[in-house]
Order: sequence, then C-alpha cells, then structure tokens
Amino acid sequence: MPDVFIHHLGRMAYQPAWDLQRRLHATLVERKLDNRRRLQAGETELPGQQHRLLFVEHDPVYTLGKSGSQEHLLLSAEQLVAEGITFVRINRGGDITYHGPGQLVVYPIFDLDEFFNDVHRYVRSLEEVIIRTLADFGLMGERDPGYTGVWLAGDPARRRPKRKICAIGVHLSRWTTMHGLAFNVRPNLAHFNHIVPCGIADRDRSVTSLSIELRRPVELEEVIPVVERHFREVFDFVPTTEPAGRILVVEPNE
Repeated sequence: MPDVFIHHLGRMAYQPAWDLQRRLHATLVERKLDNRRRLQAGETELPGQQHRLLFVEHDPVYTLGKSGSQEHLLLSAEQLVAEGITFVRINRGGDITYHGPGQLVVYPIFDLDEFFNDVHRYVRSLEEVIIRTLADFGLMGERDPGYTGVWLAGDPARRRPKRKICAIGVHLSRWTTMHGLAFNVRPNLAHFNHIVPCGIADRDRSVTSLSIELRRPVELEEVIPVVERHFREVFDFVPTTEPAGRILVVEPNE
C-alpha cells in the first residue's frame, strides 16, 4: 500500500503551485529511475516513493491546456488585467478552465507504478472521489461519456441544463501524474462567462457549484476532509506526515 504525503497549501498564486508540482514530479521520476538502476545492480532494499497530494485554493487564473484553443478565452490582455485574472498556458490535457477563490483544487503527484498503470482508470478514479463526496452532501454526481469531469444531471422538462461541478485535467510522464481536479465549492461563477469552459459550448450545459446546488454557503474547510477521505478510499493509500525539515513551497529561483 503506497504512502502519500498530504499537504494543505492554502491559497496561493498558480505559478508557484505549478513550479512546486514540477519539482515534486521530477523528484518522483528521479527516484523511480534510481531505484531501477539499484535493482539492476543487485540491491534489494530500495527507498519507497514519496507520493504527494496537494490541496490548494488559487488566486483567479485561466489555464489553457496543450490541446486547448486560445479562442476560448473571451477577454483581451487589457481586460484580463482589469478583471484581476492571470492567464497561463500549461502542459495538462484539456482546454481552458478557471481557478479561483472558493474552488478546491487537488493535485495528486503519484507514481502510478505503485498504484495501477491505467490512465483511463486514473481519470475515472478522480471522478469517483468527487462523486462520492457529492453523495455525502446529498447530491448525485455522474460521469458524461463525451467529457471528463463530474456533472449533475439536467432536467429538460424544467429547462435545466446538465451542470459541471468538477473539471479534471491531467498530465502523465513516466507514469507519474501532475495536475488533477478543480471542484467548484463556492467560486465566483461569473468568471466562467469570460471563457468557453473546457471548450464546451453546448447550450444544454453549464457550470455550477456545491453552494448553488445546496442553496447555502459552503466553505472549503467543510469539504476538504471529505475529499481527503475519499482519496484514501479510492486510491487505497496510507496518509503520512511530512518529514521534518522538508520545505515544500520555495521561491521559483531557489
């Protein structure tokens, strides 16, 4: 059973969090390759991986995946500045999305060699974490055959569209993961009006949040322990504490 270090980073800008992901990802890949070299050299006692699970809330930002279209950002550079939102091109899959206060973002930095080597299963497992979380709040989340993420069913009779409550975008290199999921707990949904979310322009689809669906304010502090518990259940790992002296968040130029 893998050991996973869980880190609650609070609120931070997107770029430092991405820099942190890349450093942790590189560390896992290097340890994997080093263990392979040691194994080939006849060593039998090898250090285990230090998988990471990062919980973070971002300052307002639009991120565009490597397969996304710049045209799905509906604001000019000047308008972005006026709105106080940054824009970053990144290496995950998927199109454009929004991160901001009130949204819970979770980044698993996992070496899937110690879980399962199946990208499809990995994405479905991320969805399952949120589906189980929604069930704990009395909501029925579902998958959509045509899109990743977690949705709430629409009601054509009431002219209610299918609503996306969690976006998922991942990147894998040497079976080691980056990026993850963005769960709308209580974000400013008006910021989604300035993009074509995830490149989905269908009129029968929209974006929602846990607070809107429950018709009450929901804070991240209420949701985080539930999401963390379901990560442990779905991915079957042992949560562990950070080794003494380890500094996770450092200046980008360190």
